[in-house]
Amino acid sequence: MLRVAFASADRVTVDQHFGAAVGFVIYALDGERAQLVELAEFPPESMDGNETKLPAKIAALSGCAAVYCLAAGASAVKQLLAAGIQPLRLDDETAIDPLLKQISLAIREGGTGWVDKALRKDRDAGADRFARMAEEGWEE
Repeated sequence: MLRVAFASADRVTVDQHFGAAVGFVIYALDGERAQLVELAEFPPESMDGNETKLPAKIAALSGCAAVYCLAAGASAVKQLLAAGIQPLRLDDETAIDPLLKQISLAIREGGTGWVDKALRKDRDAGADRFARMAEEGWEE
């Protein structure tokens, strides 16, 4: 399952700047279905002076492969990428449902860079986990 976050005040539209977002809607997708798994909410903030709030927002997105937002400052982008979260900027407010359909299609068919990378990372992590379990041995 690929976890993706959307910066949203109304839970149906990407309509927020990352740093000033009052909420994130988080979905898990597997290529066939998208399931709402979490809502993260924050007090309203101004666009400026919220640098100290970024770590809490990034922590709330732990396990997400990407976050869709209307904008993100350079510091936020740097911190998101360091946390393994791909920031995706949209030019205009966009409904979440069509984005979920696009992501599901990308999971099934490939060809979208950040989706392919996230799926490869998940597969590699699963293979590493299996290798560690095999090294530990099996006892009954």
